[in-house]
Amino acid sequence: MFYTLEKKNFTALGLMSGTSLDGLDICCATFNIENHSIFNIHKTATIPYTQPWKSKLASAHLLSGLELMQLNHDFGVYCGNQINAFLETITCEIDFISSHGHTVFHSPSTGFTTQIGSGAAIYAQTGIKTIADFRSLDVALGGQGAPLVPIGDLLLFKNYQACLNLGGISNISTKSDKQIIAQDLGYCNLLLNYLTKRYYDLEYDKDGKLGRSGKIEPILLNQFLEFTNNKGGKSLAREDFETFLGFINDSYSEENTLRTSYEYIAVYLSNYLNNNKVKEVLASGGGAHNTFLIELTQSKTETTIVLPSPEIIDFKEALIFAFLGLLRLTNNENCLNSVTHASKNSIGGVIWGY
Repeated sequence: MFYTLEKKNFTALGLMSGTSLDGLDICCATFNIENHSIFNIHKTATIPYTQPWKSKLASAHLLSGLELMQLNHDFGVYCGNQINAFLETITCEIDFISSHGHTVFHSPSTGFTTQIGSGAAIYAQTGIKTIADFRSLDVALGGQGAPLVPIGDLLLFKNYQACLNLGGISNISTKSDKQIIAQDLGYCNLLLNYLTKRYYDLEYDKDGKLGRSGKIEPILLNQFLEFTNNKGGKSLAREDFETFLGFINDSYSEENTLRTSYEYIAVYLSNYLNNNKVKEVLASGGGAHNTFLIELTQSKTETTIVLPSPEIIDFKEALIFAFLGLLRLTNNENCLNSVTHASKNSIGGVIWGY
């Protein structure tokens, strides 16, 4: 089936699997190709990863080439099966599936990035046209391959000066003169969830209650900030996180380490907002539910932090990846070199099915 501009509304499933390993996010939404700010979210779901899947995805970077290709296929089959179960709960006719995949390697400086979750396997399981691998072309063009969400911020959420995603790694997009710039800011839920699991055997720090105790360790805070600042706003990789954790040692108490981690996030967030004179920012991602993190950040800036509906907070990235697929199908640019620093804008994504 070939889509033409005579078709004005497209309904898609967007899939997102983030570095925090919370689960597979699915968002079903309809978009209007004449006015991108008009969209309707029909249904959303997060399928939590079982412990075996968490372990597989967390250790994927250690696999051999053959093992990684097997996991790529298996994860695609898994995604397809979850989509089929989701489809049984809705009545919408789906035009296409748009999947981010799960990032294993991200090394734009050496010319590659790897997101697993075979688009071919998803198509084979569902029978629905599937678009995946959105980052590779931009990296081949000399870009960072990230972040990709800003074009969605620009077109879907055009009423906000800036959009902040508090996911495993936080990133922000800021608009000016009908252009948009964006960058990764630093580790967020990836760090908080890691410490909460390590110290308290909990999946996450609900409302930041654990983070409120403890004291700030100045040396550790400075090391965290210096490491992040040295990245110069470029895209952060999962591999860098291992180095980042090396600053933590047994001389710091558990509660002080966690409290310092909150301070680190709030400082780099507020520094960006203050330095760029952002008046209002739309916050989304799991960290937007963290009451302490939001309060702490707000206390360091005059920027108004806006919290949208729970659906937008939790599924904005999945929504935007569905939108990236729409741009791909309608042959419109979905990756901006003002954001990624590639040699030119591009239309990323590989299509499986017809």
